[in-house]
Amino acid sequence: MGFGKWVKTAALLGVTAGVVLASTGEADAKRERWKMHSAFGGKLIVLGEGASNVANSITAMSGGDLTLRFFEPGALVPGTAYYDPVSSGSIDAAFGTPGYNVNKNEAYAFFSAVPFGPSAGEYLAWMRYGGGEEIATEMYARDNIRYNLCGIIAPESSGWYRKEIKTLDDLKGLKMRFFGLGAKVMEKFGVSTQLLAGGDIYPALELGSIDATEFSMPAIDKELGFFQVAKHNYFPGWHQQSTLNELLIHKPSYDAVTDTQKAIIRGACNDNVMFMFTRGEGAQFAAMKFHQEKGVTIHRWSDEMLAEFEKAWLEVIAEDIKTNEDSKKIWASLQAFRKDYTIWKENGYLK
Repeated sequence: MGFGKWVKTAALLGVTAGVVLASTGEADAKRERWKMHSAFGGKLIVLGEGASNVANSITAMSGGDLTLRFFEPGALVPGTAYYDPVSSGSIDAAFGTPGYNVNKNEAYAFFSAVPFGPSAGEYLAWMRYGGGEEIATEMYARDNIRYNLCGIIAPESSGWYRKEIKTLDDLKGLKMRFFGLGAKVMEKFGVSTQLLAGGDIYPALELGSIDATEFSMPAIDKELGFFQVAKHNYFPGWHQQSTLNELLIHKPSYDAVTDTQKAIIRGACNDNVMFMFTRGEGAQFAAMKFHQEKGVTIHRWSDEMLAEFEKAWLEVIAEDIKTNEDSKKIWASLQAFRKDYTIWKENGYLK
């Protein structure tokens, strides 16, 4: 090979190598390794399983290009205190439920659960096709957070009590762990409420720091051991007929990933909605039978008491929308959707 031809060949090889290296560099630049805090312990049925599921799904579906590393509550931040760390970027992502963020804006509770609110199908329909998801996305973006609807569970128990509740007067003076908008309803009846993370509830109940609690579905409550210290379990979960979960991501991190990776995040969350809903529905009856075997009495609130809870809820929401513009906007959107949905609900479903 002549010297001139050798130079041209070397130059060509150099350019080719540069393109390969550049391409490799671009590919490497798209590989993301995110830390994901979970508000729920990884082994907790439905909730913890859902958090693990979405992290594993995103990692697997991306072929490892986008990896979410699951961290237990407390490993990075306290269980429910993940909003500010995601906002600041000190953690990349967190799995929880919007009701844990009410200290930042009480209106977030509407994206978690609404007393006497919609069942799972109606709730998801409003979020996806009635404007709920758009409002949530805009609100979180104010604080540099990307919101993702990422799970749902069906009705919860409405409380574990040491003593039977025969009248509304029996609620007066109780100290109770209670979640979200329903807590404000209970306060109307003289209950002193506080929000505790799942892992903190049993010790508080056992030590007498609280007299009663609600947390979640029977199968989840079973794993937390409430039946050991409170023998009266009440239904229906008027405060949470369905509950939404969220995957929050530091917005600059989310904006930096590829469109394919964004699609994977949405796809994994959609899959997790189905997983958590069906997993939850399939696990409750065995847990309820277990509780009965352990001496728990399962109660159903009377129609009269449910009517009083609903009356108090209407007072709560009337007060809330007077002082919070976001709550006012969300409530108007949800109510308009539910009004339109009525013709389908009343004619399409068995009563």
